[in-house]
Amino acid sequence: MVWFVVKSLLSGVIVATVSEVARRSPGFGALVASLPLVSILGMMWLWHDTGDPERLAAHAGATFWYVLPSLPMFLVIPLLIRGGLHFWWALAAGCALTVLLYAATTLFASRLGIAL
Repeated sequence: MVWFVVKSLLSGVIVATVSEVARRSPGFGALVASLPLVSILGMMWLWHDTGDPERLAAHAGATFWYVLPSLPMFLVIPLLIRGGLHFWWALAAGCALTVLLYAATTLFASRLGIAL
């Protein structure tokens, strides 16, 4: 339980830091947010918890495939906001698009023999 709390606190500090950096400098905040910190921490936590190289390799490989369908969201949201859509609606639309693209990725990956 203590390890869970440590992981949660450290992960939360990273998210809060990104938010604060972005408030001061949107470009630099975007750079920090684009770093694969969550993925790296996830791999570190997974390795610490399991020590299983095959599980870690599968996790890292699947992460690559799931990053791809999340990228269009970062184009759609600013496009919608600049087009006059309220932030919350733009965010919802971007998230909905991402969910659809995740489903499509999962479907097509399985057809190509890629295990996610």
